[in-house]
Amino acid sequence: MNKIFPQGDGNDNAAGAKALPGGEGAQICVTLTNRTGFLCHDRRSCIPASRVCDGIRTCSHGEDEAEAMCRDMPQSLPSFLVAHCGDPSSWIYSDQKCDGANNCGDCSDELSPVTACPPCGPGWWRCPSTVFGYCGCIPRSLCRDLVQHCSDWSDEYSCPGP
Repeated sequence: MNKIFPQGDGNDNAAGAKALPGGEGAQICVTLTNRTGFLCHDRRSCIPASRVCDGIRTCSHGEDEAEAMCRDMPQSLPSFLVAHCGDPSSWIYSDQKCDGANNCGDCSDELSPVTACPPCGPGWWRCPSTVFGYCGCIPRSLCRDLVQHCSDWSDEYSCPGP
């Protein structure tokens, strides 16, 4: 089940949802994959942050594509949906931070000092990546595939594979 942050302001939001500034009544939740989400007006559907203002109505009433929220991105988005990159003029959706992919283009969404991401997960191999799409970890599915993905070749010689 999706996690919805507890309410503490006494208003009549349902089931512990918390309204946050920005995006009139926009509410934060945590998706089943433990990522930042947007709570739909039905107060049950928690969609990933990156599915807001993507041109597809994901919430049953379309509030994830509301014109007021999507007109001047990222300024018009609720702050909990936005993460800033190392380059102050660049941004990503908050659920794309620490996901293993180089969403910012400079790895600032995956590596410190901008982001404090946990170490590589069980399906990943930590190495200095040579592949633009990854930063400090590569998927283990790329290990021992006879293609260099790590600058030290550890993906071919040390990584145990998937």
